[in-house]
Formats: sequence, C-alpha cells, structure tokens
Amino acid sequence: MSPLVRSRCLELLAPAKTAEIGREAIRHGADAVYIGGPSFGARHNATNAIADIAALVEFAHRFHARVFVTLNTILHDAELVPARSLIRQCWDVGVDALIVQDLGLLEIDLPPIELHASTQCDIRTPAKARFLADAGFSQIVLARELTIAQIADVRAALEAETIVEHFIHGALCVAYSGQCYISHAHTGRSANRGDCSQACRLPYTLKDTEGRVVAFEKHLLSMKDNNQSGNLEALVDAGVRSFKIEGRYKEMDYVKNITGHYRRLLDEILTRRPEFSAASSGHTQLSFAPDPDKSFHRGATDYFAHGRGADIGAFDSPTYVGTPLGPVTRVGPDWFELASAEPLANGDGDGDGDGLNYTHKRAVVGLQANRVERLEAPGRRQWRVWPNERIGRLAGLRPEVEIRRNRDHAWEQVLAGRSAERRIRIRAELTDDDAGLTLTLADEDGIRAKARASLEYQPPRDVSAAEAALRAGLDRFGTTDFALQTLAIRCQRPWFVPASVTKRLRRHAVAALVDARRSALLRPLRRPAVEPPPSYPDDTLSYLANVYNHATRAFYARHGVKLMASAYEAHEQAGEVSLMITKHCLRYAFSLCPKQAKGVAGVQGQVGAEPMTLVGGNERLTLRFDCRACEMHVVGAIKKHVLSSPPPTSVPAVAITFHRARPRS
Repeated sequence: MSPLVRSRCLELLAPAKTAEIGREAIRHGADAVYIGGPSFGARHNATNAIADIAALVEFAHRFHARVFVTLNTILHDAELVPARSLIRQCWDVGVDALIVQDLGLLEIDLPPIELHASTQCDIRTPAKARFLADAGFSQIVLARELTIAQIADVRAALEAETIVEHFIHGALCVAYSGQCYISHAHTGRSANRGDCSQACRLPYTLKDTEGRVVAFEKHLLSMKDNNQSGNLEALVDAGVRSFKIEGRYKEMDYVKNITGHYRRLLDEILTRRPEFSAASSGHTQLSFAPDPDKSFHRGATDYFAHGRGADIGAFDSPTYVGTPLGPVTRVGPDWFELASAEPLANGDGDGDGDGLNYTHKRAVVGLQANRVERLEAPGRRQWRVWPNERIGRLAGLRPEVEIRRNRDHAWEQVLAGRSAERRIRIRAELTDDDAGLTLTLADEDGIRAKARASLEYQPPRDVSAAEAALRAGLDRFGTTDFALQTLAIRCQRPWFVPASVTKRLRRHAVAALVDARRSALLRPLRRPAVEPPPSYPDDTLSYLANVYNHATRAFYARHGVKLMASAYEAHEQAGEVSLMITKHCLRYAFSLCPKQAKGVAGVQGQVGAEPMTLVGGNERLTLRFDCRACEMHVVGAIKKHVLSSPPPTSVPAVAITFHRARPRS
C-alpha cells in the first residue's frame, strides 16, 4: 500500500501483551497491533520472543494487518549493538515497523524498516512533528494532552503521507510521555527505560504555601482513563489516521472487548464516509456486545480533547470499581439483598462469582459474590447475595449503600471462548472449456486467483440437482479466512462434477488466493530523511531531551543542536529539578487557579500560583505552576543511593562518560 493510499485509511491499532493476544486483537477487528520484543520496550514486563512475533506476523499478514514492535526506551551506549541486532531480527521475520524513542537509532546501520516516533518523543508541536517526519519517521504518535484543534494544527504541518497516530483509549500517564523522572529519582527504576514504579498512582496529601491541607491522602496524580469514543469522527476530521488503544499490560478479555468496541465505531464512520477505507482486509463478526464499562478502567475522560476540564482525575481510587448495580435493600446474618436491573452470576462458592464493591470512608471495600439468588419483588429485580466475607467484617455495608461490580463472571465466560470471527469477502466464478473447469476467486481487495480441474465431461442425470450439488461443494469456506459473497456459474453446458473434484478445486483456488495475497502485500520501507538534514527546533537541549548515548548526541549535533545535557538517568542532575511535567493542574482541580479567579468579584487578584507541596509517606515534592504554558511541574531531587549507583543499562558495560557538549573529535 502506497503512503498516499494509507493516508486515506483508518487504522485501528491494538496492544498485544503476547502474540496470542495479538492474534485475538486482529480477529476482533484490529488493523495493526503493537507488541514488545525481547527487550528495549517501554513495558519492562511485556516481552516476547522473536519466534512468537514471527508467528504473529504470519497471522496478521493473512489479513494485510500489520505488526509494530516497540523499541521505545532510551538506550545506553552498551545497548546500541544489541538493539541493532534485535532490529535486524525483527526485519528478518517480517515486522512492519518499529516504534522508537531514542533518535540515536537513526545514526546506526539498520535495515530499511519503517520507523514510527513513539509518544515518548513528547510530540506536542507542529515543528517537532515536522522535524521527525523530515528525519525519516513515517508515523507520528502525538502527545495525549493535545486538543483536537492542536492535532489539526500538527496535521496541517505535515505532508500527506505522514500518518498521525493518537491514543483513543486506556490508561493515562499524568506526565507528558518521556517527561517523568519520579520513578528513577526515588527508586532507580526509569520510566524512560520501561520500568516505571507508578508513583503517580500512590496517595498524597496536598498542602498550600502555609502548610494547610487542601486534600488528604488522595490519589492526586492518578488520572481517569482515556475514552475518545465520542470524539472519533472529530479526530478523523482533524487528520488522525491511526487510532491507538493503550494496554500492553492488559489481558485478553480487555483487548477483545475494547478492540471490538472501536471496530464497531470506526466501521460506522467508514459506512458514512466512503472517502475512507479500513487499513486491513476482512470483516469481524462479534459474538458479544462490546462494552468498555465492563473492562478495567478508573472512570472515563476525553482528557484535553476539547480543552481543560475539571474532572479528569481519579483521586479517590486508582483501581477499577466497575459498573453500578444498585442499592443494598436489606442486610441479613450472612447475606444482603440488592436491587439491580442487571443479572448477577450465581457462582459455585469457590470464588467464581461476581466481584462486587462499595465505598466506605473514602476506601473501596471489595467482596466476592459466592452465591446469588433472584428474589421475587414487585416492580423490580431483587437479588440475595451470599458474600465470601462474614457480614460483620464488611464495614459500612447497610441499606442504601450503592454496590458496583468490577468482575462480571458471565461476561468473562463469554470472552473466555471464541468471541469473534474475521473473514475476507470473496466472489467466485466457475467457467468451463473442453478440458475441464476453472474456479476464479476475487477478494475484497481486488486480488484474484484461479485453479483448474481437468476432467472429462459427463452430462448430469438431473441438471438442477447437479448444479445445487456443485454450488454446495464450492460454498464451503468455513475453515478458511474467506467468506463467499457470490458464486456465479458461467458454464457453457451443465456438468456432473464428483464431490472430490469440487473439493480439490476449491482447496487449490483458496491456496492460490492465499499465495496471491501474500505476494500482493508489500512491506513499507523506511522513509528517506530530508537532505540536507533539517534543523532541530532548538539548538540547546536540557536533560528533558533524554540523550543517553553517543549516537543520539551525534544525531542532534547533525541537526544543528549546539549544546546538550545528558539524560536524567546519566545522574548529572544532583539537585532539585522538574521530575514530572504535566498538563494536569492541582490548583485548577481544587479551584485555586488564578485564571479561574479572573473576573470573579472579591476573588480576582487574591489567588496566585504559589508553589504547593505533595506529601506521600516520606516523600515531599514541590509543585510549581507555569501559568503561561498552563502546566504543573513536580519538583524534587534524586535520592543519594540512586545518584551514587551506575547509570542503568541492561548490558554489562565499561564505564562511560556523559558529556554536556559534543566531544571534540
């Protein structure tokens, strides 16, 4: 597929923790999947062997779907050679593209594999996006914080063949991607190297400049989950062509459900908008109704799609509380009753019932529905639930408490089985000549193949019965990737065809079509960089640029950067610096923003952007507010034991010196 054709395709991009999950993502409608290789991916515990990725590639390519491998960590000098070897292996097994963060990879000898710029590259401006496209990236993954209008501005700065990719669902990092160092500063585990400790999901107390408590023990850096279901067509109009689901740590049922949900939404758009097409072949038939609320989430937000909103944080709990069921109506000695229109699962008493919860004193109390019984109640559904905990131990369980479900046993059973089929639609035509029959298959992509069966003409005793048998024999594509839409029999005379011949003819035609589809699939090559090399938007880089090896330093120098600090992981920043830069603002969340006070009588001029303090356990972090950029900086210093340890690498290495300026040759 040419770059210009791809620019008119809408690509649903799903995560794959494993190759098996990747296959199910494709069955459930994904046009592409992204998966971690054996190392150097930004999800430390989601790795896969090259042999497993090769098998996934073979499966995906049957549907002209694509496989992207994430190699999106910053690399130590000692890791450049192993990374190059891994990239060569990815190329050799047919991987379609790499998602990368470290720009030093463009300085080393690589196969001509297509490169995508990871969201870890912190792509927020048209200038940054255009630079990366000119440097050789075919696909650009934008920062999640951009508004739809800002996305349109980025799109306008790019040539038509550059694909704009955007996250549409899943967990949100509170920081700009690639701009969070809290994990490394406190534990030595680098988020830029795929090993984030998720300090943002911990509880904190927020204090103002005078030490007064603004919020106590809340998950103040924890965001709700991204859900752009209502914005898909606006994103299409803004120029997004690849719609990405977050979740390389997510399990099979999540990927099936969320992929199926967005497949349906995108198909609705494709039906209304014939100027666009799907980015892969085949049509998915689901055996369930997708429902994002039934999969893990922390509440839903469309984040900054339409500008800053007040309710983007999951402050009360970083866990999944599930969907509301209804209120408790009675509490008995070992049971409670619940009014709910939703059916509850009758578990077997061994922990296989529904997972329920409720909130008591700001804490989420979880319980298992070991046994459920439906009661007769006039005008509503009533359920009696025997939990796996003694009633006396369930603090705060009383009438009118709202019960939620975060594990739907019946739902899980549906998704545990075969929950989707994907078939490529084909048209078949049977013709004859004096030597026998020819079966021609043409698929929805216009790819054609044929097979011949040589046999001596035998007139049938019953013409109608013979044609019916022939049609029935040629219509059996159920075990293949294909679904027959039409069958035209255009023979000059009626034939009696033995069932064995019909079967062989159909099988050979399918094999020929599979081969033709494989030959028609052209793997895109890396986009050539613009010459002379484009200038980077800045000529000075701080530690925020994540320069961690000599190849990255050479890349920036070649593109006009004069002065570079080393990455935070190089341990050159001993004092307090911004450990996190985020669009999320706690002053705004608690109505303490100077901009909110503008024009409010009696308040204007009384609210300033003074620093605040986050206290979590033994950690104290200063919050500083850049009102011009409308950003919050979480400021702190690296721990002494981390500072004194060697810069992290996954490969044994000799000592290395990081330079603030490019060393003289």
